[in-house]
Amino acid sequence: MKPSTLRAAIAATAVAIASLAAHAAEPDLAAAEKLYQANCAVCHGVKKEGAVGPSLGDHAWLHGAPTKANLIKIISKGVPDKDMPAWSPALSASQIALLADLIAANAAKPAAALTPEARAQRDVPDLSGFKLPKGFHISVYANQVSAARSLVVSDSGIVYVGSRKAGKVYALVPRADKQTADVVTVAEGLENPIGVTLLNGALYVGEISRVIRFDNIDKRYAQKPSYEVVKVSLPNDKWHGEKVIKAGPDGKLYIPVGAPCNVCDVEDTKSAKIYRMNADGSQLEEYARGVRNTVGFAFHPVTKVLWFTDNGRDEMGDNTPSCELNVAPKSGMHFGFPYCHGGVVPDPAFAKGRSCEEFEPPVAKLGPHVAPLGLTFYTGKQFPEAYRNNVYIAEHGSWNRTTKSGYSVRLITLYNSKVVTDTAFIDGFLRGEEVVGRPVDVATLPDGSMIVSDDYGGRVYRVTYDGK
Repeated sequence: MKPSTLRAAIAATAVAIASLAAHAAEPDLAAAEKLYQANCAVCHGVKKEGAVGPSLGDHAWLHGAPTKANLIKIISKGVPDKDMPAWSPALSASQIALLADLIAANAAKPAAALTPEARAQRDVPDLSGFKLPKGFHISVYANQVSAARSLVVSDSGIVYVGSRKAGKVYALVPRADKQTADVVTVAEGLENPIGVTLLNGALYVGEISRVIRFDNIDKRYAQKPSYEVVKVSLPNDKWHGEKVIKAGPDGKLYIPVGAPCNVCDVEDTKSAKIYRMNADGSQLEEYARGVRNTVGFAFHPVTKVLWFTDNGRDEMGDNTPSCELNVAPKSGMHFGFPYCHGGVVPDPAFAKGRSCEEFEPPVAKLGPHVAPLGLTFYTGKQFPEAYRNNVYIAEHGSWNRTTKSGYSVRLITLYNSKVVTDTAFIDGFLRGEEVVGRPVDVATLPDGSMIVSDDYGGRVYRVTYDGK
């Protein structure tokens, strides 16, 4: 071979090798996008525009520049105080690196410049995609209710809504047609005011670090009303630290404190328990313990007994343990955490020397990782008799399961306070692998229709019945 031919061949080979190396170094953005849609879109939006979590476009990043190295760190370890879970080891190092490449590339793009109104209108899902029993219909009751969480309805029909990252409390004021409501911001700048309840005409709001009270709320909701701080000392951990709150039939306020971890032994602390107290915060007492993270509870309309959901621990696989529906007819009961999960699964780290038979079992196993949040007993007259005095549970949906589960409102039918069936009442918040909503709480309006909050879409739905 002539020297010139040899040099040309070597040069061509070098170019080919460089091209292959460059191609090999390019991230597989199609695979990364598939990973993103399966695991991240539910919080950060299908187009990375932000939803419950922040936008992933070009804006001020709170946890360091969106470099690949920093993104890998954030995705792997999570941001517990912002409710972002750690994705390691649920995702492999190579999968996390792929996500970091995708997000870093997207971070250079301008964030979507839609107004909240335009975004809310654009994102309303096709209502025909929801599935309900025959004779039932679903509509949007209120839009632009960012991060909508707990619900409570006053006698006048005004719905008060807590939020999470929005830091707001809203009033949904029914319009003349009673089919929809106007959204009024009652208060803002609060610390995850997730819980709301009414007692003696006052609105109580649970923040992470305190409970506040708005007196005579139905007459003051539109006036940016002042509030009083209820004097009560409770833990203020960020992880599972948000405070749901509910007025009981005994005139006391019930408030849970979640475990500040996925799983840990906090028996000797104030965590993983449900408390009750007087309306002024006095006489705080433990009511139940061994409760990992309840984000919803209600009192049976006839027996007045406390029922509550509990979220099962993570990192034991896709199919165990089950989330729970529990009943606490008296104080002093222990529901198993951290020693036993779902009534039958001993914890691999904490069960030594303990038995699941020691603890109160759930009355219903709701399934692994479905994230059951708010629940209510339907006491209206609009629905048929078979639907009354039964339990409705908002299942927020899994965040780390290989195949998503939950994303529905369940109907738990009872006979003599015993569970008979567990069926879907509203399906369609998950369509294939596309999340269009995440139900959080359920309540009944004075006309007997039902409302459901959705913190993913930032709206409240209304369910009516017109069947025979």
